[in-house]
Amino acid sequence: MRVLVLYAHPNPESYGAALHQAVVQSLREGGHEVDDCDLYAEGFDGILSREERLGYHDLAGNTLPVAGYVARLRAAEALVLCFPVWNFGYPAILKGFFDRVFLPGVSFKLVDGKVAPNLWNIRKLVAVTTYGGSRWRALLMGDPPRKLVCRVLRAFCHPTARPRYLALYDMNRATPERRSAFLISVAEKMRSL
Repeated sequence: MRVLVLYAHPNPESYGAALHQAVVQSLREGGHEVDDCDLYAEGFDGILSREERLGYHDLAGNTLPVAGYVARLRAAEALVLCFPVWNFGYPAILKGFFDRVFLPGVSFKLVDGKVAPNLWNIRKLVAVTTYGGSRWRALLMGDPPRKLVCRVLRAFCHPTARPRYLALYDMNRATPERRSAFLISVAEKMRSL
């Protein structure tokens, strides 16, 4: 399976980087073809420009500024997100990726004025993430990142795609043993994607 891994963390020495490495290595060990997109390392510009917004609905040209990323997304059969939750949301660079790459004609199409999914090539959707706060705190806030993955992103994908959301909550107080166990669990799940 062709897997696009979207990774968003600026520190190559972080626990998030260790998770990213485990994800990529385990997917490859599982026989998958991996397109590893490290948004920070690639210098992805997450800012949607005025010109891009003005041309947002122009299907003939809206993908030109991000054509390479659109091609990578369209070539994928699975999408794996690897990111930390910051302020109960995506890191800005990942949010910017969605703003700039999940365009009309790419992730969705308008049919009789209604939005219809257009990423039917994505048959598997996985998020691997960490939260500084506890699961209880995330629930009190409505857990926006989980909803964004499991509801919003899932809605763009093939109808049979069922999201997997792998989260380590309460990272600020996680013991080395708990972090290690989560890392092992993620690696096992990625091998059997």
